[in-house]
Amino acid sequence: MANHSKENGVPSGSFRDRQQAGRLLSRALTHLKGRSPIVLALPRGGVPVAAEVASALAAPLDVVVVRKIGAPFHKELGVGALVLLDQPEVVWNHSLLKELGLREADLHDLVQDEEIEARRRLALYRGSRPALDLKGRVVILVDDGLATGITAEAALQALRRTHPAHLVLAVPVAPPDTLERLSKEADEVVCLKRPLWFSAVGQFYDDFAQTSDAEVVSLLAQARLQH
Repeated sequence: MANHSKENGVPSGSFRDRQQAGRLLSRALTHLKGRSPIVLALPRGGVPVAAEVASALAAPLDVVVVRKIGAPFHKELGVGALVLLDQPEVVWNHSLLKELGLREADLHDLVQDEEIEARRRLALYRGSRPALDLKGRVVILVDDGLATGITAEAALQALRRTHPAHLVLAVPVAPPDTLERLSKEADEVVCLKRPLWFSAVGQFYDDFAQTSDAEVVSLLAQARLQH
């Protein structure tokens, strides 16, 4: 599997909002426009970014619902992630589990709760429409940024099993160590900012307001009308 990285110049400082980040990201993906790509977003925050990419590339847009599984004492510390395609799959950060003295069985109830929420969101976002057929296609997975990248890692591993022709990870910002790890899961990685000092994705946005379910549904509906 060939792995490539690309970093394009962007204005210094922060992105204004997710829409601007998506427009800038789409410029770094124009080489894929003629290959009939499919754009997949990690909801919720990845959807406004991905909507701009899908519009620029004249590509269909869908979502991959992934739920981070947080440590019982620190929900923001992702020790795993559940991804829902046809069936739920869980990817664990085994080294972190070991470091924290946790077993997969200790998190069974949390996994069940996240699966319920993942199914709720998928039903809300996609409705009764079938999932897009990804086999043999160029697939671009988009988020608004990565920190540890555990959710993107789970999504990429699940998407690989759908046998795409070319699997791309595209994000506005992520730390270099996360990108290096995820380059093993994707055929191509496109990232605009790769800061060595990284605290949280939100520090690179002027406006990082939470994306609502209603906004996700609206953007997906608009994308369907355009394609």
